[in-house]
Amino acid sequence: MSHPTIAFDDTEIPASVVRARALRAASGLASLGVREGDVVAVMMRNEPETMEAILAAGHVGAYWCGLNWHFKEEEAAWVLRDSRAKALFIHGDLIPQVAAGLPQGLPVVAVKPRAMTRSMYGLGDEVALPDGALEWESWLDQHPENTSTPKRPKGLMPYTSGVSGRPKGVVRIALPEEQAAKLAAATAELSTRVLGVTPQSRCLLAAPLYHSAPGNYAAACARVGAWLRLEPRFDAEQILRRVSEEHITHLYLVPTMYQRLLNLPLEKRRQYDLSSVQFVASTGSPCPADVKRAMIDWWGPVIHEAYASSETGYLTFITAEEWLRKPNSVGRPVGSAVVKIFDDNGQALGKGEIGVIYGRQPASPDFTYINNTEARAKIERDGLVTVGDMGYVDEDGYLFISGRQSDMVISGGVNIYPAEIEAVLCRMPGVADCAVFGVPDNEWGEALVAAVQPVAGQPIDEKSVREFVRERMAGYKVPKFVSVEASLPREDTGKVYKRRVRDAFLARRAVTDAT
Repeated sequence: MSHPTIAFDDTEIPASVVRARALRAASGLASLGVREGDVVAVMMRNEPETMEAILAAGHVGAYWCGLNWHFKEEEAAWVLRDSRAKALFIHGDLIPQVAAGLPQGLPVVAVKPRAMTRSMYGLGDEVALPDGALEWESWLDQHPENTSTPKRPKGLMPYTSGVSGRPKGVVRIALPEEQAAKLAAATAELSTRVLGVTPQSRCLLAAPLYHSAPGNYAAACARVGAWLRLEPRFDAEQILRRVSEEHITHLYLVPTMYQRLLNLPLEKRRQYDLSSVQFVASTGSPCPADVKRAMIDWWGPVIHEAYASSETGYLTFITAEEWLRKPNSVGRPVGSAVVKIFDDNGQALGKGEIGVIYGRQPASPDFTYINNTEARAKIERDGLVTVGDMGYVDEDGYLFISGRQSDMVISGGVNIYPAEIEAVLCRMPGVADCAVFGVPDNEWGEALVAAVQPVAGQPIDEKSVREFVRERMAGYKVPKFVSVEASLPREDTGKVYKRRVRDAFLARRAVTDAT
């Protein structure tokens, strides 16, 4: 098993040191009773210690389960209990927000955040540890490097975002050793193509490791022994500075990060030399066409995109050159992937017809949902699985995303895909961000709402928003309601928390109706 060289703040940790510390942590996990096939939970921001904990879990053959460090008591309790985690690595300052939800007897290893992390998140220098928690550094000191034969790493066990019901844990099914070795080689080859990482790469990762895509990016860096710069949070100008000063060649970014980079004043953007960049990988939410085109114009043809999910793995891939020929596409099937479009009745659809996207990536082991095989069975059709995305395949085999099945709005019997309207609104001058969704309507069944965040200092009104859409789309796609928002809540992956936006809108409407 290879280990990365990790850069953090003004410190560079050689791969040999990362390896030694990870092996000591592996001994510590073994002493806590963690065995092959168990689950180790990690609730930490991006730091070297986070990677060491992840690598330690891999050494003993355990799955690692990333917990969103924004979680509160109930959210953390659900994942820890559902996954049957045998140990928890956590930044010490986060313990109070989840303490009441920790399963009784769960070993907790508390890590003090580094100075840079404390500064960026406004944390104090002193982090008090609760009774019973093990302090990371002293815990490491108690254990020698693990000398047992490394187990085959089981990898990340992510939990879905849980937009409908509780989050579900995605666990890859273990295979016999010979079959697992062949599949691991195929997975590594696919990862190199989609993420571009090689042993010579100088990589930068600012997206949170608890998400599956950044977690897999970090795993790719570790697998080949690349140089990896971790950032505890995304800061647009800091990223440009790192690229320029450290000759970064590979990055993982999501559309929200692109937008924040583009929002920097032009004079700041021009200060930094980005010529070292060879490959930018993105597997988050679909990127608005104007944003992606602007990034390609600025950074060159280094922006790559893949369509993937925790369940399916990588299904499609598209280079910058291809995307310029096929704007808004997420590419063609990558490797041996199969992608098909079905209607609600299970009938395969033809080219250009919008339906539910199903796929399978043979290079990824099959999976199930922890304690929820029924949910796993519901998403499969003809050996392929779906995560509820809608889209179509064009005559050249390129996949286009139209939205999510759960997001689809049915108004007056017509199916409307919010992503199409959002793509138009993102081109409206003065619009910084937007979210389109449906709400109950007595006449039409559902009515469209556009929540719009204006660019600072550029006021937007409902009439102008509706007229902008009407000039470019069919009348039934014009939002009935427009809500101007100071900001829209987003996950760290860049996806809008639509449920929160919708709930807030309905709450305001209920108050208005009551008066």
